[in-house]
Amino acid sequence: MDPVTLSRIQFGLTAGFHFLFPPVTIGLALLIAVMEFLFWRRSDPIYDRMARFWSRIFIIYFVAGVATGITMEFQFGTNWSEYAKFVGDIFGAPLAAEGIFAFFLESTFVGLLAFGRDRISRGMRFVSALLVALGSTLSAFWIIVANSWQQTPVAYRIEGNRAVLTDFLAAVFNPSTLPRYLHTVDASLITGAFFAMGISAYLLLRNRNTDLAKRSLVIALVVAVVAAPLQIVLGDAHAREVAQYQPAKLATFEALWDTTAHAPLDIVAIPVPSENKNLVAIGIPGLLSFLTQGSTAASVTGLNDIPPAERPPMIPTYTSFRVMVLLGMYFAALMLWGLYLWWRQTLFGHKLYLKLLMYSAPLPLLADETGWLAAELGRQPWAVYGVLRTAEAASPLPAAAVLLTTVGFTVLYTALVAGVWYLTSWVIKSALAEGSPATATPPATAVLETEVS
Repeated sequence: MDPVTLSRIQFGLTAGFHFLFPPVTIGLALLIAVMEFLFWRRSDPIYDRMARFWSRIFIIYFVAGVATGITMEFQFGTNWSEYAKFVGDIFGAPLAAEGIFAFFLESTFVGLLAFGRDRISRGMRFVSALLVALGSTLSAFWIIVANSWQQTPVAYRIEGNRAVLTDFLAAVFNPSTLPRYLHTVDASLITGAFFAMGISAYLLLRNRNTDLAKRSLVIALVVAVVAAPLQIVLGDAHAREVAQYQPAKLATFEALWDTTAHAPLDIVAIPVPSENKNLVAIGIPGLLSFLTQGSTAASVTGLNDIPPAERPPMIPTYTSFRVMVLLGMYFAALMLWGLYLWWRQTLFGHKLYLKLLMYSAPLPLLADETGWLAAELGRQPWAVYGVLRTAEAASPLPAAAVLLTTVGFTVLYTALVAGVWYLTSWVIKSALAEGSPATATPPATAVLETEVS
């Protein structure tokens, strides 16, 4: 296997491992801020217990995210040195801004909550939690800026075989930054909310620490009921941007081979890349044209009008995109069901729904990973879309060295994920040991009224 492919695999593995943690912390940070606010305003000790419990889990994922993120950034200097030489002046700026304006803010107040929680006022605890949530979303913004510039590069000129930045603000707010940022942050809110709901459902099914579990479940449900359906709208806005600036990616997402007016949105398709066609395609005529360009008569570019050397890999890109979309629809449907159960006052006693929440807790992470794969695979064969090919961006390394470090990273990160799982399980078991089994289950509306009154 050539070193470029191995370097891509290594970066994919390290980025994939890293991406297990930030979505959870971004989502949990908002929930913890809400809990700290309620404790500040009401002085009810249950909110203090809730904030402490979720903060312990947050810190585990925060530390793991920092550790894996640093390693990933180092790879731009080791495995992708030609990329760093070509776009270092541009790519380095948002990464530096992330460290200065976001990471230091988040880490400072995470430390205050972790080690000084009992030495500051309730109001300061809320402010600290709010700043952690702000820092985590700002961190995501600057990372998305850097990645979005790779997708839709603007505000640069080529000088001496290097890309030189000409307008910082234009590069920051390149055409894909805001659609991708909103899409990613909303996905993180869904991830954190499902994570909290899954653990809360587990506690309820075990009938332990039910006060904490019920209130946590309601707060997370409120967030997810808004975020899950909203993601469909944000995804549609992002698709319009992709259609305009990355037609090859959109055509691969939809397995669209021929440039077509009244382009259908396929519900089911079996693409055959070797023959440039679909074996099976069942879709809704004109819907893809309407969703991407606002008119059912609009023409959508197909892959047959794009040179083969500039097409993304069909099967992994198409499959990743479809998995993400199907999971997003499932999340929205599950949250609407939860809203109905709350209205019927049967949320906490509905064992089937609680089990679905528990088993669905990791699924947003799968959606995050497949969405990221679809975005990055869909950019291929470019490291910077239309400017620098991936094959030209890699370091001149021997394949054996890349393979050896890839194996090492995989072993190390697998151990890290196992450690995170162990520590999270330990925190959950400590919650199981607290309190006593509930003797009665109050209606779900009673808990929600407590939260919003």
